[in-house]
Amino acid sequence: VGRQMSESFLTAAVLSISGGLQDVYTYVSRGEVFANAQTGNIVLFSQNVLACNWELTIRYLVPVLFFAFGVAVATWIRQSFQNAQRLHWRQIILLIEIVLLFLVGFMPEEQNLIANALVSFSFRKVASYAFASTMCIGNLRSGMEALCSYRQNHNKQMLYKSFHYFGIIFLFALGAGIGSRFIPILGMHTIWISCLLLLVGFIVMFKQEER
Repeated sequence: VGRQMSESFLTAAVLSISGGLQDVYTYVSRGEVFANAQTGNIVLFSQNVLACNWELTIRYLVPVLFFAFGVAVATWIRQSFQNAQRLHWRQIILLIEIVLLFLVGFMPEEQNLIANALVSFSFRKVASYAFASTMCIGNLRSGMEALCSYRQNHNKQMLYKSFHYFGIIFLFALGAGIGSRFIPILGMHTIWISCLLLLVGFIVMFKQEER
């Protein structure tokens, strides 16, 4: 019996590195906005609303709205293409994201608002342990819960599960570090590294692994 590779840790790892790179890219190169860490954007949005700084208010509101819109679109794609034979619905989402991020690499600094919107539009979820490839807080909570569960019942599966969550956090941080090193070299084109990572994830999803 096989299962989609999109449910595997390997796919989650690739997406996490890509997600970390996207966050450092938009923060460093696109006006200190988070591509995936929407909690930070909401905090900064609220701060600027109360300060009546409307330009920055819009800067932080737009990524939040497009992230939510991306979730809605991803859900629609899953519902519409759940039984697709040639491509898994997650592959369709990755293809859309690759195209959008490729376009972002051509956008000058003057189009940061649009660029941040397109990067934030992406939404990825890996279903094996419900890894959130861009949500470190959720993974940290789930990893600690699994670790505490192992301490109580000594179920090695829970220990294995906790290591997966912590691994995803490490890889997200690794992606951010990689992005920070390439931004001085590639500038706005650094986002294309994320495109390559997503392409790897897309190809990997064609394979199946045994349960």
